Amino acid sequence: MNKWIRYSKFSILSLLGTVLLAGCDRSKYIVLDPKGPVGQHELNLIIISTILCAIVIIPVLVIFVYILIRYKDRPGNNAPYQPEWDDSKVLEVVWWGIPIVIVAILGFYTAQTAIKVSKPPVKDVKPVVVQVTSMDWKWLFTYPGQKVATVNYAVIPAGVPIQFVLTSDAPMNSFWVPQLGGQEYTMPGMSMGLWLQANKVGNYFGSGANFTGTGFAHMHFRVKAVSQADFNKWAADLKKNSLPLTNAGYKELSKPSNVKELSFSSFPKNLYENIVNKNGGTYYHHMHHMGEDMPMQKTK
Repeated sequence: MNKWIRYSKFSILSLLGTVLLAGCDRSKYIVLDPKGPVGQHELNLIIISTILCAIVIIPVLVIFVYILIRYKDRPGNNAPYQPEWDDSKVLEVVWWGIPIVIVAILGFYTAQTAIKVSKPPVKDVKPVVVQVTSMDWKWLFTYPGQKVATVNYAVIPAGVPIQFVLTSDAPMNSFWVPQLGGQEYTMPGMSMGLWLQANKVGNYFGSGANFTGTGFAHMHFRVKAVSQADFNKWAADLKKNSLPLTNAGYKELSKPSNVKELSFSSFPKNLYENIVNKNGGTYYHHMHHMGEDMPMQKTK
């Protein structure tokens, strides 16, 4: 009896939690509050996956409860006892056919979403390239087009596709801005690509998603989306009012430590490429790491 009471409490609490979450303010759960096309595609995939899982889980739970009640050994229960029963073609078609159909549907939508997010969200606007380097325990953003650099924050123009190219000068990490899109790994010696775009002006939370040691808990960054005019003004102001990042400064910055937001008016030539090469990789310079129209040119 106590076991059944515990099961009943658990079921009621689970149902109550589901109802409460369904009616909550979605903006409090940033993964479910996308502010860009990539994040919206991924939210759609989450919703489809949830519905497909519910198609399996809800009937299974209902059947489970039905079997417990229908076939419970109690006086007056006339449920048939069939000790020799061992086969049902209908049931086998059901429990094999439904999962196959669900996996096929989920696979189709997953592949479709993967193809969509691997391309620029908007193709008629010139993208902005932002090079990202993860370190212990900070994020370095270098802008090859604007020739400026920042630490632990990035500024991007809203409504413009951003091609983040990512590497690591420390243990492997994972670059993640939940409201703009999914995460992408940063790995020493490799240059990974990630298309993101912010549809609205605002500040978006970013974080490392891999545990990398003592200072990992503070390895957060801010992505600030502004208008194109404000982005141009920000880059120009940085070049006028900030100090340059030198090779010696980068060497000091790359040491394990937590730092606040920093801005630099310039950075050493080919800094990002040299970081990739230094860690055993070969950097391939091209505007769109996952694009279709820009040929890859090997740099020495």
